Amino acid sequence: MASLHEYFVKDGAQNLTTHQTWPLMDAHGGKLGELIARLHLDFDANAKYISFFIPEIPDVECPEAFALNEVAKILEWTETLVEIHAGMGNEKKDARELLFTGQIYLYSERPVPEELKDQLSIESKASGHRLTFRSRDYVDERNRWEKPRAFISHDSRDKACIAEPIALQLQKFMCPVWYDQFSLRVGDSLRESIERGLKECSKCILVLTPNFLNNKGWSKREYDSIFTREVVEKKKVILPVWHEISAADVYQYSPILADRVAVQWSLGVEEVGRQLLHAIDTKA
Repeated sequence: MASLHEYFVKDGAQNLTTHQTWPLMDAHGGKLGELIARLHLDFDANAKYISFFIPEIPDVECPEAFALNEVAKILEWTETLVEIHAGMGNEKKDARELLFTGQIYLYSERPVPEELKDQLSIESKASGHRLTFRSRDYVDERNRWEKPRAFISHDSRDKACIAEPIALQLQKFMCPVWYDQFSLRVGDSLRESIERGLKECSKCILVLTPNFLNNKGWSKREYDSIFTREVVEKKKVILPVWHEISAADVYQYSPILADRVAVQWSLGVEEVGRQLLHAIDTKA
């Protein structure tokens, strides 16, 4: 489960950013906490905006107000000249030419009371700024939507032509999936990540092709694990997708699997995705 700070780092990561950290001090020079500010530079949109991460600081009633007082200084940060390498040539773009959208995101570990949100929003609007508050409810909602709902088991030779189109189509339908290209990061344990995905996802999509049926390695071990989970949990977990195979082929591989209703890849990725989504949404 991701934390608020992780989302602060991830959100807007598609743009270039520059950041600074500064402390909040008490009247005696003691450090109360530390704020992080990021200036996001979107050269494609010719725009820039700001985000703050504000940890819970018990002795400061409204650290968000301190953060907002720094907006003018942030817009004057000196890291301005960026060289873009594109194609055969180079483009030099100056961040000072980007237009500030007025958008400011506040990631506060301690939720901001509604009346204080209203007050800060009104004051900021007078300066042409728009505030978006993100806290624990934002984390809960993101985690709920981003938790994979289905595991895609496939032979690596079917990755580009079947598995990845299915994964992308289900993502378009707002259905997160565990798919190795999306879910694995450099340094992850392959076995541990796959086992976690198999256990946590409510459904497991099997991309059954001649390649899958002839694979005695990872694909066979994944199927064995998925079948074992069905037996242990007494739930229907497997959602088969067939491509260029017959019922006899599947029966030869697994008699029980041959009895499971499958969706045919020949229907096209959108229809396959729609049928899989319906099955994922249906409780076993």
